[in-house]
Amino acid sequence: MITKLFPYFNFDGNGQEATHFYVDVLDAELAGITTYGEANEGNMEGLPEEARDLVMNAQIDLKNGDMLMISDVPPGMGMSFQKGNNVSLTVTLDDMEEARRMFGKLADGGVVMMDLQETFWSPLYGALTDKFGIEWQISVDANTE
Repeated sequence: MITKLFPYFNFDGNGQEATHFYVDVLDAELAGITTYGEANEGNMEGLPEEARDLVMNAQIDLKNGDMLMISDVPPGMGMSFQKGNNVSLTVTLDDMEEARRMFGKLADGGVVMMDLQETFWSPLYGALTDKFGIEWQISVDANTE
């Protein structure tokens, strides 16, 4: 079952500024910001030094219970930033098989950017662009067995 669906904005090095801007504009609460250098206790293989202070994940909580996530696209890690096409949708699920099913259907005719795999924040996570050009992040809640 889907437990969350929210937009994820990506930026080209100005994620901190954008995060604070949207907190103000949306009259929201900043739940937290983690930089690439802070993530996974600083153990990010292949992370260039200039990316350590960039936003890996910022969460903005809206008053209606929805949220917005923000990150910077790190240089030199096989990802690229494209202004105007820097929004993806994140779906969080509570079931690994449902996540695999959804990922497989979205990947059909699309381009997989990161295969479903265990990460330090999720037991199963993957990213892709579907056949219509929409970017998706599929994630299983960390509390799922």
